[in-house]
Amino acid sequence: MYNYLIVGSGLYGAVMAQQLHAAGKKVLVIDKRPNIAGNVYTENVEGIQVHKYGAHIFHTNDKKVWDYLQAFTVFNRFTNSPVANYKGELYSLPFNMYTFNKMWGVVTPEEAAAKIAEQRKEIAGVPRNLEEQAISLVGRDIFEKLIKGYTEKQWGRDCKDLPAFIIRRLPVRYTFDNNYFNALYQGIPIGGYTKMVAKMLEGVEVRLNEDYLADKVAWDALAEKVIYTGPIDAYFNYKLGYLEYRSVRFETELLDMPNYQGNAAVNYTDRETPWTRIIEHKWFEFGKDEAGNDLPRTVISREYSSEWKPGDEPYYPVNDERNSTLYASYKALADKEEKVIFGGRLGEYKYYDMDQVIAAALERVEGLE
Repeated sequence: MYNYLIVGSGLYGAVMAQQLHAAGKKVLVIDKRPNIAGNVYTENVEGIQVHKYGAHIFHTNDKKVWDYLQAFTVFNRFTNSPVANYKGELYSLPFNMYTFNKMWGVVTPEEAAAKIAEQRKEIAGVPRNLEEQAISLVGRDIFEKLIKGYTEKQWGRDCKDLPAFIIRRLPVRYTFDNNYFNALYQGIPIGGYTKMVAKMLEGVEVRLNEDYLADKVAWDALAEKVIYTGPIDAYFNYKLGYLEYRSVRFETELLDMPNYQGNAAVNYTDRETPWTRIIEHKWFEFGKDEAGNDLPRTVISREYSSEWKPGDEPYYPVNDERNSTLYASYKALADKEEKVIFGGRLGEYKYYDMDQVIAAALERVEGLE
């Protein structure tokens, strides 16, 4: 018998396991994948920590979360400064004075603000869709070159067919600050996220390649309580219908060159380029291995956004009216499961940044100890 069975070894499950183990509880963690760490899993390829399930850049203003993680890792000083490639034109992100200078040749913040204000006038009434919402925030030029194509690839729909609420605001900076995350604390765990999660799980029994839903009754019998971090609709065998997600497909290559694009992230914002962005993983750790040596080769990943279908990896919940209503019905069923706690991005059908996942787990575990 265990006090807790934790299904999933991603951040939510790992934090819960660490906290409960530290409180003297007997914990078993299982995961259907062959590795720990869920979607933050990093794999060492010739000294490069490859973010196998997409780029994960830690950032937070939550000092409690930041202080908590210091026991398990040391963060480097990586700052996310992505580049946008529009048909060979390169722009700085987020939108800042470098962007505006390249776009219009303006030099001062006053000139840039005037240009945006002039273009925003195109939308007079309440924006009816994402296209109108974006133009009402940043104007036609930035929308056409840096938002439209990328967004349509992300969602698989024309911007005129997407609801305005998807873009509530767009970061516009009248400074030369190209730090994408305006957060007090940010960086990448030195040695990768897998190393950090392994440290969290020290002393905890972990079993990999185990499918909880394939033999739920037997697994449930092992523990007093279950913490479930998988898809909530899968737990109930999709009996009310499928919740929708956007998924991502990756094409990853090891290249025999030291530098492919000179930046960790380059977004391709035209509609014609099939991928949304290319990640060059070595630049998350400044192109060096843990000993500080320059790495002679590089690994890139092209990302392709796609509609989710059963069997695909679910990434981004589609929190529209239909899916929100369906989730509420599943949540009502989950609330009746006295032995099971549903948590994390999939268990709560909610987009979480990493720090939010950790904060939610720390808050939830307080009532369990």
